[in-house]
Amino acid sequence: MDKTNVDKTNVDTSELQNETPIDALTSMIDEPAVVHRLEQRSELERFTSDSSVAAAVMVFAAIAAVFVANSPAYEAVHEVFEAPFSLGLGPFAFSITLEQFINDGLMTLFFMLVGVELKYEMTVGQLRHPKQAALPMLAAVGGVAAPALIYLAINAGGATHGWATPIATDIAFAIGVMSLLGDRIAPETKIFFQTLAIADDILAIVVLALFYGQTIDVMWVAASLAAVFGLWLLSRARVYSLKPYTVVGIILWFCMYNSGIHATLAGVILAFFLPVRSDVRLDDLRGWLHTEGVKLDDEYDDESHVLGQHDFTAAAWAVERVMHHVRPPLQRAERNLSAPVNFIILPLFAFVNAQVRVVGADPMAILADPIAQGVFAGAVLGKPIGIIGITFILVKTGLFSLPEHVNWRQIVAVSIMGGIGFTMSILIAGLAFSPAETNAAKCAILAAAVVSSAVGLLYAHIADAVSRCGRGKRPAAQ
Repeated sequence: MDKTNVDKTNVDTSELQNETPIDALTSMIDEPAVVHRLEQRSELERFTSDSSVAAAVMVFAAIAAVFVANSPAYEAVHEVFEAPFSLGLGPFAFSITLEQFINDGLMTLFFMLVGVELKYEMTVGQLRHPKQAALPMLAAVGGVAAPALIYLAINAGGATHGWATPIATDIAFAIGVMSLLGDRIAPETKIFFQTLAIADDILAIVVLALFYGQTIDVMWVAASLAAVFGLWLLSRARVYSLKPYTVVGIILWFCMYNSGIHATLAGVILAFFLPVRSDVRLDDLRGWLHTEGVKLDDEYDDESHVLGQHDFTAAAWAVERVMHHVRPPLQRAERNLSAPVNFIILPLFAFVNAQVRVVGADPMAILADPIAQGVFAGAVLGKPIGIIGITFILVKTGLFSLPEHVNWRQIVAVSIMGGIGFTMSILIAGLAFSPAETNAAKCAILAAAVVSSAVGLLYAHIADAVSRCGRGKRPAAQ
């Protein structure tokens, strides 16, 4: 198979194979230092893919933010976040503060990762099976509606514009907490919750786009649509390199930032235009690699230095270029984004936005604040009420059934953890409230996350212990 046979072919992502295992790589390498570096890289990738570690880093950043906010360093840190920096290119001038750069710029990459995960699930995951995904997705609607209604009931005639603050579930945070339960939560229950949280993300993104934008600038909206059209053209032309999408994505972000639509949504839009197919014929790949392997074997001269073996290194480079294209752009984007988003961007966002000031504040005033009450009750009570309520109705009416190995105890446990709203809740609070109101809302968001985590873990342990005790008391089968 020649190079032209390798390119421009559609292959489903489910057929993709993992990268060469570390032991297979190290078997070809003589240098112990190189082997050690490969092993370290493999360990680092396993570490950065651990959701519980990512959640712990974000929690640490939030705790550090609270300490800084209530220390003498607060004013200096706040000034750094509020300091603007400007960029100019001819007649165009662009000014943005560090806080805006993190919230509106870097968080675009977080939204892009959310979009990548959504498209992945729609292509090869749970969302490609509408019947299986329908129950958790409908439960997510209840999990969004109930918190909003509780917030509105508490804030009737007051700050009703913040109704969306308690509707979101932080999937990374919640999955990290859930991982602490080990085998007390069935894998099928985790899939149920992940599908629910993905649907929750979709609803939160729609709410953000419709209700929390600024005054719309028609010219910049038109420019944004032109950039979206450019992404569509790249996708239709089957462009498999990430670079053109990245360039157009940056243009899209700049246009949306000036349009009045929340700029982070550019990340979701960009993700949905990334190809999910490979430009390599995977069914022919093994045969082509065998042919190239024979060629490499013929051209290799063990008596010559590798720098002088131009034909050999050229053939090896051809194999390297082809293998780079085995992964579809969507998978390459996910691989490139996961570690920076989870270990740099989200902790930065948490540190900047979890700066809750309690020094000099009246704790009773915060507790009595309808905004804090609405956000806290909406997350801690509304989430489980909405998720459990809709799931119960749909199952008891016979329209759906619980997935295999999923029981009501586990549904209750994960529904309680649905109240862990952090990233999206803080983002919406910053858009919905004034600075004074935002402080009360952030206090409630952090408190709700802690309470939902603790109650969810406690309930799951107690329910599991009761279940095990009940099974132990059953008479043996005859």
